[in-house]
Amino acid sequence: MIKFLDLQKINAAYKAQFQQKLETVLNNSQFILGTEVAEFESNFANYCGTKYCLGTANGLDALSLILKGYIHLGKLQVGDVVLIPGVTFIATAQAIVNAGLEPVFVEPDALSFNVTAETLEPHISSNVKAIVVVHVYGQLADMSSIEALASTHNLLLIEDAAQAHGAVCPSSGKKAGSFGNAAAFSFYPTKNLGALGDAGAITTNDLGLYECVQKMRNYGCSKKYRHEIYGVNSRLDEIQAAFLNVKLPFLDVANSARQSIATRYLNEMQNDKILLPKVEHKNAHVFYVFAVRVANRLDFLAYLDVRQIEYVIHYPTPIHKQLAFSKYKNLNLPITEAIHASVVSIPISPVMEYEQVSDVIKALNAY
Repeated sequence: MIKFLDLQKINAAYKAQFQQKLETVLNNSQFILGTEVAEFESNFANYCGTKYCLGTANGLDALSLILKGYIHLGKLQVGDVVLIPGVTFIATAQAIVNAGLEPVFVEPDALSFNVTAETLEPHISSNVKAIVVVHVYGQLADMSSIEALASTHNLLLIEDAAQAHGAVCPSSGKKAGSFGNAAAFSFYPTKNLGALGDAGAITTNDLGLYECVQKMRNYGCSKKYRHEIYGVNSRLDEIQAAFLNVKLPFLDVANSARQSIATRYLNEMQNDKILLPKVEHKNAHVFYVFAVRVANRLDFLAYLDVRQIEYVIHYPTPIHKQLAFSKYKNLNLPITEAIHASVVSIPISPVMEYEQVSDVIKALNAY
């Protein structure tokens, strides 16, 4: 069996350091917003190239808090329209709704899966106040053109960077999380930088947002028992921060391993029945998943099952066809629906062996 993602093997490399960190946290007994969280916030801000980072309980909360923060600051109002991609995990849309805003789903480019300035611009109106760009599957969207579009129309630009830790823009050298006004990250265990449970973060250069969300994530507190604004409980766990501090220095190496596997897939897979993803630049894609498209997905999945190659579908049903978002069920999003109906994620991880990659290539070429 070729596993889709061997988390046990990935985390085994850090086991001794995890145990040391756990011992440190137990000895310090600073379990909430302690030194490990502060250290990770500093480390991750430096890594992304931003002034500020705030740890949150998860990626959904990170994006929700950015939006709620801008509502509190008066840069958004309840009911404002936010443009988001049609192809994304449901958390992107849930964050919009959680903040009392209205999502408008935008068709992506059919080959890269990302929205572009060209696909976004027709949806801009006087009601649209923000754009949330998702770097789908780990590939940076064309942020230079989208930044220019947002600036022209005076729109907030927010990154959902939950799948793109460490992705680098080839022209500017900037990393995911450093574009626009703010960015949300998830450190769900399967992510390129994965915790051992739920965890998230916000990166930004906006001091006003930083100070607002710093209170908002902790019951609206500036100091203990001094509640200045409405808030929630969404703090990065101290133990998860400790684990992330262990793994962060190795993120680029792990991403490079993923990119090397993806390069082999792109160069060595040759089958007209399988559509490979469009990759603009290797460093701009960190391959959270390697998603291919096939015309007959059920047949393809049965073929992979027989050959004991694990897979995941990211994602089987588009958001506007989910029961929770049934008010949008009649939207005309043919590109989005075609991607969701045909996409399959094949194994890719920093611990895949060369022979396993060869076996996947051989099997897919024979399909």
